[in-house]
Amino acid sequence: MMTIHEIGKEIRTRREALGLSQTRLARLADLSRQTVQRLEAGTIKDLSFQRLTRLMSVIGLNLDTPSLAARQRKNGLWMAAKTSSVSYRREMSSEELEHALFSGTVPTGLQSNLLHFLDEAPLPVVVMAVEETAQQEKVAPATIWTNVGKLGKQLGAIRRELWA
Repeated sequence: MMTIHEIGKEIRTRREALGLSQTRLARLADLSRQTVQRLEAGTIKDLSFQRLTRLMSVIGLNLDTPSLAARQRKNGLWMAAKTSSVSYRREMSSEELEHALFSGTVPTGLQSNLLHFLDEAPLPVVVMAVEETAQQEKVAPATIWTNVGKLGKQLGAIRRELWA
């Protein structure tokens, strides 16, 4: 069984691989930055199971044995594009979503889909889409997060504070 200190190290490694700051991860998981910092440093004394699993879920880890194996079998861009196309006349493809995330531009006719992605997609799905885009485009995840922030601001996303 892993200790909280070992879990904190895994979280830090994963957060950094995703190009997330402690502040952004804290916002995504609805925690304080200090909580994330203390967890990563191994100095946290008490953290509820619910808060820990919510944080881990956002970055694609679980408590079975923190591993990316299950995450890597998922197609995050495809899942995100499908989630973003519910009830819209035109479906956004995973390639169009990838391009939007990589370029920071809104595809013509897909403003509603992209806004739905930013405001309604489950946070772990957004993180997966960002990670896959960065891998496929061979850029740092932080670059994609910057573009997500631009898209959120441009489209007036309700959750734009998460993406800033």
